[in-house]
Order: sequence, then structure tokens, then C-alpha cells
Amino acid sequence: MNRNVYLEKLIKKKHNGMIKVITGIRRCGKSYLLFNLFNNYLIREGVKEDHIIKLALDDRTNAQYRDPDKLCDYVHSMILDKDMYYILLDEVQFVNEFEDVLNSFLHIENEDTYVTGSNAKFLSKDIITEFRGRGDQIHLFPLSFSEFMQDNPMEMEQAWQNYLLFGGLPQILGMKSKRDKQDFLKDLFSQVYVKDILERNDVRNPDEMEELLSYLASAVGRLTNQKKLSDTFKSVKGKSIHPETIKNYLDLFEDSFLISKANRYDIKGRKYISTPAKYYFVDTGLRNACLNFRQYEESHLMENVIYNELLIRGYSVDVGVVDYNYYSDDQRIYKKLEIDFVCNLGSNRIYIQSALAMSNEDKEKQEQLSLQNVDDNFKKMIIVKDIPTHFNQNGILIYNLFDFLTDSEALDR
Repeated sequence: MNRNVYLEKLIKKKHNGMIKVITGIRRCGKSYLLFNLFNNYLIREGVKEDHIIKLALDDRTNAQYRDPDKLCDYVHSMILDKDMYYILLDEVQFVNEFEDVLNSFLHIENEDTYVTGSNAKFLSKDIITEFRGRGDQIHLFPLSFSEFMQDNPMEMEQAWQNYLLFGGLPQILGMKSKRDKQDFLKDLFSQVYVKDILERNDVRNPDEMEELLSYLASAVGRLTNQKKLSDTFKSVKGKSIHPETIKNYLDLFEDSFLISKANRYDIKGRKYISTPAKYYFVDTGLRNACLNFRQYEESHLMENVIYNELLIRGYSVDVGVVDYNYYSDDQRIYKKLEIDFVCNLGSNRIYIQSALAMSNEDKEKQEQLSLQNVDDNFKKMIIVKDIPTHFNQNGILIYNLFDFLTDSEALDR
């Protein structure tokens, strides 16, 4: 399987004088990207194998190099000439004081360092700060739908349903039975991801933290805030959890890359609205595992997939809010309409609505109403599962879901 999006990112960062840090949730393919795809690229480019210093530090046979001084000595002993050497370290968190070790490599003139890590500390967003401004992050997601479809014999619709239910962790592709996939994801979710969060942080009430995570999983694509979540716990669970505690839990989930937050943005006022916000899971299979595969809503899961796809393509993504004023019975009515995604990349902006179906004219009018009330000339589109790609009579691009997901240039057309 190729993961060209990420391989190209690594290639572009070659020789930039920084430590290339590959982050992402466990089992998303970081080791494969570094030790297979990138290593093979270097060989094809003519780099001699003895100029690639490669260590899998979770391998027992390399246990001696978990000692920081022995690792430093080993790397220096392998550099024998003035040509460029590439240092590839997998699971570098096994090394004590690995931050100091990696920073020391920056003093070697003819080195280029790339690392991955998978413990709770390395999953955190703040890992780059450990490298004193000399770290360059490449964030890896689970398989996108397009990657999932590589060499996949399933028909598009069947593949889509499998992808929504079980997500895009690479190991899923090798599993045949639904039971195996469900058991794998449920075990991974509770024994790896949740455990990582608990081990990294001083969580006094793990049960309530996990309940909050389950609530977020059930509310994918819905606006919420700390107070609303606190009120929900009190009314439904009979538990009192302070909104500040809720915020702390949400920060932990984001720091672990398990969920992402989409803030609300007032398009006309050109400002962010502090609350509420939407939360999406990094992988739909993990989201479903969190709920024991009990709650399957295609429209919300589709929205989650589109959100992740936009992040993979490099966009920052917010939830848009636009004013809508109209008259009813001679009274002027003021409303706020929502746009699912306001996507920004440099100076480019795109407004996107997600719609599972638009079965009639009224439904299309409903979906495009918020887009029509945006007073600028940026591209506007509705991504729909069941309609061919076309421009409608109002100049809004109706994009077929599968066309969008399988065409990496879709947003540039």
C-alpha cells in the first residue's frame, strides 16, 4: 500500500535542519511509513544502505540502544564520511531522555533525523515543544477512503459501508470477519487509546471521563459545549461534573489526537464564537467501538469522514455561522444558519455542506440556503452521496461523495 500524501511530506522536509517527528494515534501506520515507504524511497534515490541508520527501538534485539549514551555512541560510530546520513528511529520513546538525544544529533552536520513514537507522551500535540523549536511534525491519519480503496476488490458502496463501520486503521484490511474487526477495535480503543490518556494524565475519575468520550461519540456532528455536557451528565447520569473538568477532559482527548474540535466562526463578523463547537473522531471505527457498535448513523459518520478528509488535505476547518433575515407575517425574522465546514488553506476558502441525500427540490433548497447567504465569492459546494457531480442553477457545486473522496484535486477544480 502506498501512502503518497505523507511520503511526499517527508520528502519535502528532507535536509531542513530539523527533527522530523511522525505523530498520530497508534496503529495508523507510522512505522510502515518510515521503515518501508521512506526507506525504500531513499534507496531508489541512490542513498547507500550503510548511510541509513535504522533502529526499531521496540525490538528486544536493540534494547541496548535504549540507553541514551549507547544510542549516541552507536549513531556517531556509523557516520564514517562526509556524505549525508539518514537516522530513522522507530518507537523512540523507549530511549531514556530521548529529547536530549535527538537534539544532540542536530550538531552533526551531515545527518537528517526522522523518528516515530507511540506512547502516551509521543501521541500528545505538545511533543514538538520538546525539541526547542527544532522539531517538524508530520501528522499521520488512519487510511483515508481513497487509501482504503487501493487494491480493494469490494464495490464502492460495500467498501463505503465497511469503511464507515470499521474505519481506516491499516490492520483492519487484513481481517475477514466482522467479529474479528469489532473485537480488535474495541480492545484497541479501551486497552490502548483510553489507557494512554489515563497513564499520561492524573485522571481522578476515569469512569466519568470514559462516559464523556462515549457521549461525544454519540453526538458526532452536533454542537455542544462544556455547560451543556455538564447539564447532560446531571440530568441523564445523575452526576455533577463541573464544566471546567469537562473542558480538561476534552483537552486530553484532543491532545491524544483521538478527537478534533471544529470551532464556530461568524462569517459576516469575521470572528470566532467561543461556544458551542463540534467534535469529530479521528477514525469512525474507533468511534463505533467506543459505543460498542450500537449506534450507526450514516449521515453523521459521513460528515465525520468528510471532516477528516479535509484535514488530511491540509485545510483548517471550522463550523460556519451566517445571518439569515426574512419576513413572515409582516415581521422581520432573524436567524442564524449553519454551514457544516468553512475550510481555509492559505488565502483559499471553501464553504461545504454535507448531505447524505437530496431527494427533492425542497431538500436541495434547505441545504443550499446557508451557502446562498454568504456574501463573498469563495467556492461553495454540497457533498452528496446519491447525486452526480454538477453545478446547480445557483452556481453551487453539487459534488458526488465518492468523486470527492477519491479525487485528491477535487477542491482545486
